[in-house]
Amino acid sequence: MSSSITCTSLSFTWPDGTPVFEGLDVAFGPGRTGLVGVNGSGKSTLLKLIAGELTPADGTVRITGEVGRLPQNVTLDTRLRVDEALGIAAQRAALHAIEAGDVTEEHFETVGDDWDVEERALATLGELGLGHIELDRTIGEVSGGESVLLRLAALLLRRPDVLLLDEPTNNLDLYARRRLYAAVSAYPGVLVVVSHDRELLDLVDQIADLRSGEVTWYGGNFSAYEQALATEQEAAERMVRAAEADYRKQKRELADAQVKLARRKRYGQKMWDQKREPKIVMGARKRAAQESAGKHRIMHEERLTEAKERLDDAVDAVRDDDEIRVDLPFTAVPAGRGVLTLMDLELAYGARVAGGLDLRGPERVALIGRNGAGKTTLLRTIAGELEPVSGEVHAHVPLRFLPQRLDVLDDELSVAENVARFAPGATNNRVRARLARFLFRGARADQKAATLSGGERFRAALAALMLAEPAPQLLMLDEPTNNLDMASVRQLTSALESYEGALIVASHDLPFLESIGIARWLLLDGELQETAPEEVG
Repeated sequence: MSSSITCTSLSFTWPDGTPVFEGLDVAFGPGRTGLVGVNGSGKSTLLKLIAGELTPADGTVRITGEVGRLPQNVTLDTRLRVDEALGIAAQRAALHAIEAGDVTEEHFETVGDDWDVEERALATLGELGLGHIELDRTIGEVSGGESVLLRLAALLLRRPDVLLLDEPTNNLDLYARRRLYAAVSAYPGVLVVVSHDRELLDLVDQIADLRSGEVTWYGGNFSAYEQALATEQEAAERMVRAAEADYRKQKRELADAQVKLARRKRYGQKMWDQKREPKIVMGARKRAAQESAGKHRIMHEERLTEAKERLDDAVDAVRDDDEIRVDLPFTAVPAGRGVLTLMDLELAYGARVAGGLDLRGPERVALIGRNGAGKTTLLRTIAGELEPVSGEVHAHVPLRFLPQRLDVLDDELSVAENVARFAPGATNNRVRARLARFLFRGARADQKAATLSGGERFRAALAALMLAEPAPQLLMLDEPTNNLDMASVRQLTSALESYEGALIVASHDLPFLESIGIARWLLLDGELQETAPEEVG
């Protein structure tokens, strides 16, 4: 029997009363499916419901086969050995005991039929580009990107029938992403992937678009989906224009009818006043005219109502993914002004900035390099969160650092309260007016940070830093497109376009880096060095 996922009448609401799904019906069969939708639409929540990590308020989830899920944020105990993280430590220990001559029955029960588990583990690690990692090493010795691939390796070793991937390319460098793409392409079962990575989504067989609690299906990969969506939106916009024209026409016709009826009424009253016809005839004519006028008015009002409904339906079919609007004049940095100076810097874990490095004016710098090269360590050192082993860091302007973990937010506070922490001198009205530009309007600004989706959390964290006092004239972002859907990446791009300060962005997302006007590329590979964009990747 082939594997499948079937969700029937699925409903889920967060503890604070925020609804996510109400009566959702969706099914996933064999093949690769890309699950897309704006941030907050419930993609990650749906994967957790399927995996059994959340319980629906109503409805059912039925799965044929074993399920494995790679979460959005992978956290592994740094004290674990690699074989423990892969879930094969007990089998491996039993195998080694048997090879050493210990034929205790318990060892054979532990191994079962999986006599080649160690070879499979090493082969899987090799396929994911982790062949250099020994099974006896500890997780604390591997980078964040490598830990994501280790978690994926653990899933693949279990051979689940259903594989759920939530933003799997987060924290992965370009080399590691290629390995993951290969693993996805070769996966034989039911695979559902949530991602903003275009290259990954172009490997799927179909796209499931989750919007307003419903799923719409599109055959083909993400590129085909975008083309189909563009065609749909063009048709929807034409429908809006036609519906608007019809609505205006119906309003005119109703107004014209009302004018004619008023004239007819005045004429009838004049005839009544002049008593030119017998009273009984005029009375009958008046009643007939009133009845006719009433029907005429009702007909035009119904037509107008129907035209308005068609217009509303047409407008609803057009997608309106709002953009962040930022107007922060105090973030501006004059051209040539010194922003940051690094001198003979040696970082924790070995990376170096030999000689000196100066950042001047509103420069936009990309910090690139493989996982584990030390990009996050460098940013944290500049931000003052880590002490350098040697050398000096001098920031000449106010700076803010947005880490990958987005842990600048207090989960127990609302979005507005979090922003107020960074700008204690701002009034509540000012905070809320600024937040509206980051798409947190009205009740959305009162949402607890803990209830936000990945993209919403990023937007709230970005708002907190950019609205901080003093205004940041150097903004440092660490893998900012992680957890963001396509609409949110566009929102981030538009926000950074209007930011007038200096920018340092550590990212593996080359299309994003190119879209925000990066003028200087720095490669960290043991030492920090200038590079050209065509040499990246």
